[in-house]
Amino acid sequence: MNAAFFDTPVDRRHTASVKWDRYRETDILPMWVADMDFRSPPEVMAALHHRVDHGIFGYSHPPRKLVDAALAHMAARYGWTVDPEWIVWLPGLVTGINVACRAVGRRGDAVLSNTPAYPPFLTAPGNQDRTPVTVPLTEGQRWEMDFDRMEAAVTPGTRLFLLCHPHNPTGRSFTREELQQVATFCARHDLVICSDEIHCDLVLDADRQHIPFAALGDGPATRTITLMAPSKTYNIAGLGCSMAIIPDTALRKRFKTAMTGIVPDVNLLAFTAATAAYRHGEPWRQALLAYLRGNRETVTQAIAAIPGLSMKPVEATYLAWIDTRDAGIENPAAFFKKAGVGLNNGADFGGPGFVRLNFGCPRAALETGLHRMARAMETV
Repeated sequence: MNAAFFDTPVDRRHTASVKWDRYRETDILPMWVADMDFRSPPEVMAALHHRVDHGIFGYSHPPRKLVDAALAHMAARYGWTVDPEWIVWLPGLVTGINVACRAVGRRGDAVLSNTPAYPPFLTAPGNQDRTPVTVPLTEGQRWEMDFDRMEAAVTPGTRLFLLCHPHNPTGRSFTREELQQVATFCARHDLVICSDEIHCDLVLDADRQHIPFAALGDGPATRTITLMAPSKTYNIAGLGCSMAIIPDTALRKRFKTAMTGIVPDVNLLAFTAATAAYRHGEPWRQALLAYLRGNRETVTQAIAAIPGLSMKPVEATYLAWIDTRDAGIENPAAFFKKAGVGLNNGADFGGPGFVRLNFGCPRAALETGLHRMARAMETV
């Protein structure tokens, strides 16, 4: 697998793509939702073709090969030994966030998270009759948690902390020391942690290693719901296969109870794709990471050269969190849409004045989008 694979454009218009069908205007380049414009690994596509050729699409359960592959993945990548009984399969990670809010505490209890935040972090508590409480991350050389403000925000009714790790949208890959601080904080206040780790296999910094929060030790493990999926890494999100990893028996039971009668089973094609991704996708993932590092450098250099825009280093994910506040643009997402670039509005993440750019695309498309942004900023 080489860069030419990722350089090759794929026409996604008129394919019922949420990303590409958002804009009626064909001259707008969509760079918003976390959905890459790369074909999935050939092994995944081959496995899907083989399963489709079977011709029967009945109810399914997690194949043993998938469970074994997922456990081997956790052990090899993170040194984390996961018991298969800990895994609860889900049709989507957003489902898992909502179920976690529903499973922990009672109506009216508080759910704490940091902003900016992936939008479901902000909406899931209210969906489940919980009270969202947010604390901004601090803006230094990099985005960091403000534990003093988090301490001040905790009340006797706070039951759950939503952690995004690696962080979406800022691209932070939290260190062991930072995670230990979170563990200490949550233990002190008896909080359950729901750790969204969907971007765990997309750490871009070569000197960083993803650390599952529940792998910090027995204490954190007993109070953690870890959400993972192969979807972002292997670009199979539309198939819908995720998992909650919950070591504590009582917490896992509460989670399953909250799912009852509401959450559908994962479909067999999703299981097929996930199995192939975990078993055979590592060479493709390594090639992807190399390509994304090049794209990250392209974005970093381009934004640094545009007066009025700035961004902090992206350590993980394929998402750039771009600050437009110095330019004084009232609605930056609308501003760049007029310039032909479709970006996420930072206000939807609790970060007004920012936009989120998805650089998981062929480099030529990325360069086109960045050029359009630079041209637009010349008019400010």
